[in-house]
Amino acid sequence: MKTVLITGCSSGYGLETARYFHAQGWNVVATMRNPREDVLPRSERLRVLPLDVTKAESIAAAIATSGPLDALVNNAGVGAIGPFEATPMAIVREVFETNTLGVMAMTQAVLPHLRKRKAGVVVNVTSSVTLTPMPLVALYTASKMAIEGFTASLALELEDLNVRVKLVEPGYCPTTGFTRNAGPRIQEVVPEPYASFAKRALAAFTQQEVVTKESDVAEAVYRAANDTSGQLRFPAGPDAVALAEASMSLVA
Repeated sequence: MKTVLITGCSSGYGLETARYFHAQGWNVVATMRNPREDVLPRSERLRVLPLDVTKAESIAAAIATSGPLDALVNNAGVGAIGPFEATPMAIVREVFETNTLGVMAMTQAVLPHLRKRKAGVVVNVTSSVTLTPMPLVALYTASKMAIEGFTASLALELEDLNVRVKLVEPGYCPTTGFTRNAGPRIQEVVPEPYASFAKRALAAFTQQEVVTKESDVAEAVYRAANDTSGQLRFPAGPDAVALAEASMSLVA
């Protein structure tokens, strides 16, 4: 029976992904900054552990108690919305600490275990903002684009060791509470020169008719974790699939 460790499982994609892997018969280590066992089913195959991906000691403790792993899903992340000019550098660092450095730290900590076993997979969850430019998310996009490049290169690095690395790119999912969970990283008071544009852009963004569901992402992560082909990217959700197809047509 295989075991997966998933970060950021308190809500959204991580929570649904933990439920999905468990339903498929996997052992699941569901990690959260502030553990909540009430959101997941009670099961001998499911453990909830505290984990803050920005803290080395927290990462080490979680991995030490997880047992042998077959898969790591780097899902934990934070959002940020607003004109970049008005974004404090403290927020820039906070976003990169979780979305970029946190993914790298988790991957670096797990790789020795997968390498020694000469098996396993790392799945990094990014975003469809990496597929096409979108306004007001320059910082968030940068943090996710860094992981796209990191993952593509790492996949080649680990190929001879039989460790696979994959990307899942979710579309816009209004039910994850992205803006609510972003807290102070949402600029509620937009500087006047940007106000009119920001209002139009946010309205267009939130009024999308074709959107992603948490289940779309969970299923894509599961496909990626089990994929043994050379496929690197797995768009998740109909809007992300459409963006991926459009970007491919521009290259062709």
